Amino acid sequence: MERGFADHGWLRSFHTFSFADYYDDAHMGFRALRVINEDRVAPGKGFGTHPHRDMEIISYVIDGALAHRDSMGHGTTMRPGDVQRMSAGTGVLHSEFNASRAEPVHFMQIWILPDRRGHAPSYAQVTVPAEEKRGRLRCLASPDGRDGSLSINQDAIVYAGCFEGPEIASLSLSPGRSAWLQLARGRVRANGEALEAGDGAAFDAAGPEGATLRIEGGEAAELLVFDLA
Repeated sequence: MERGFADHGWLRSFHTFSFADYYDDAHMGFRALRVINEDRVAPGKGFGTHPHRDMEIISYVIDGALAHRDSMGHGTTMRPGDVQRMSAGTGVLHSEFNASRAEPVHFMQIWILPDRRGHAPSYAQVTVPAEEKRGRLRCLASPDGRDGSLSINQDAIVYAGCFEGPEIASLSLSPGRSAWLQLARGRVRANGEALEAGDGAAFDAAGPEGATLRIEGGEAAELLVFDLA
């Protein structure tokens, strides 16, 4: 599928699903997954303070450094390996800026619809070393905080993985669930389908036996997978 694209000079942003001025009624989201934006922000630039509510927002840094501030009192700088979850709940203000005056920052911002409106706002961050994503799917976020992941207010499990050459990983999908794979960089095959950087693909387990998502043939591949109810 083609992605939306916006070039604001200081920001180059690709939109997997409809967002801002990009609208495609065939791509409004996928189950509870509402937004996947791949952003590149110029040195010293960023998103000024703005509000959100009733959304689970996950930021995943690929390259560079991203400075975060919010109305809950959190202030941090994220680098590759850092993953942030902000549950906007009843309302929160935040800003995101490139923390470097010399290098761009490249990151993914994900919005997941919560299981209900009105959660209390909250924030959490975790560091996932590169070796924990090497040749496998490492859990980043889940409803129960399994395996040291961030907890989110939705029946969704978010994984990240890095694949090269013979490395293979599989994800079993329970009956009735679906997965979305978003390739951040490189190349990979998912259930035999060749994907390149920027590609996204859906996988369903509609039958009573469920399904398996098999990832292989990576070439400097880094990806996110969303297991969704």
